[in-house]
Amino acid sequence: MTDEKKLPLVGMNLSRLREVAAECGMPGFAAKQMAQWLYEKRVTDIEQMTNLSKKARAILAEKYCVGRIGPKLEARSIDGTVKYLFDGVGGRDIEAVYIPDKDRATLCVSSQAGCKMNCSFCMTGKQGFHGNLSVNAIINQVLSIPESESLTNIVFMGMGEPMDNLSAVLGAIEILTESWGLAWSPKRITVSSIGKIKELRTLLDTTKVHIAISVHSPFSQERASLMPVERAYPLKDVLALLGEYDFAHQRRLSVEYIMFRGLNDDLRHADALARLLRPLNSRVNLIRFHAIPGVDLKTTAEPAMVAFRDRLNEQGIIATIRTSRGEDIMAACGMLAGKDRKEE
Repeated sequence: MTDEKKLPLVGMNLSRLREVAAECGMPGFAAKQMAQWLYEKRVTDIEQMTNLSKKARAILAEKYCVGRIGPKLEARSIDGTVKYLFDGVGGRDIEAVYIPDKDRATLCVSSQAGCKMNCSFCMTGKQGFHGNLSVNAIINQVLSIPESESLTNIVFMGMGEPMDNLSAVLGAIEILTESWGLAWSPKRITVSSIGKIKELRTLLDTTKVHIAISVHSPFSQERASLMPVERAYPLKDVLALLGEYDFAHQRRLSVEYIMFRGLNDDLRHADALARLLRPLNSRVNLIRFHAIPGVDLKTTAEPAMVAFRDRLNEQGIIATIRTSRGEDIMAACGMLAGKDRKEE
């Protein structure tokens, strides 16, 4: 059986690995041994799992493979950012972005190939939806880049809406944070969302990861023109949900606000945003719009961004201007598109 037809072990949790061990006639403790090889020692072949017997490895390899697949292409920015292209689903490959910054090394991972949300400013949304990534495909992005072992943070801010593929995202978070997995603190993980209410509540209730919410306008009709999802999940309802949770201590809430010249960047917007956020413990990330083909939106000038930031800070809302990274390789916020395999 070729590896393409075998089931990948990477992406399995401890419970699933116990089932695999039993199926292959191995003792129960072999599940933890396999988890250690997969997630701590990061092997790429079953033959490297040397504390499993030769017979056990042979039986395991009949149906299973490690399931690590390296990136197909990479693009390197002048600022040190690296964009990696991985196998995706539905005929569309996906991208992950490595962002080094002083003592931080962040990986921006994708959870879907394409996206259903169709936000007007986002290249991922413009390509339509091609499919959900498996837990294997998400964790493979983390394990298979050259800088994997130096990573300090993971952000689910790549292609796709994480709440639209929640089961796989939760599976990936489990592997990232459990002691048998990568054993990361959930404080090293941020999940971004447009705010699907039911799924967001599940994420908040079952994990302790940081949350980032895409806002982009404090006014409902204007937000709907940028983000059609506003009609299904109004921002007021999303913020009401977030108000039920504690973001004053270990967990952090960030508000993502892309600025468009002449649309959402005046002080009237800053004041309205401050009123909305005042009941919450949150920080605002002001983000430059990065021009994409076929979209007639303009980038806010630096002085207007500074004035907007200062107005929020004056009203007690902590706001910063996020430094753009990787724009020259189409790796900045809103620019990820993956690759249509028909183009290859």
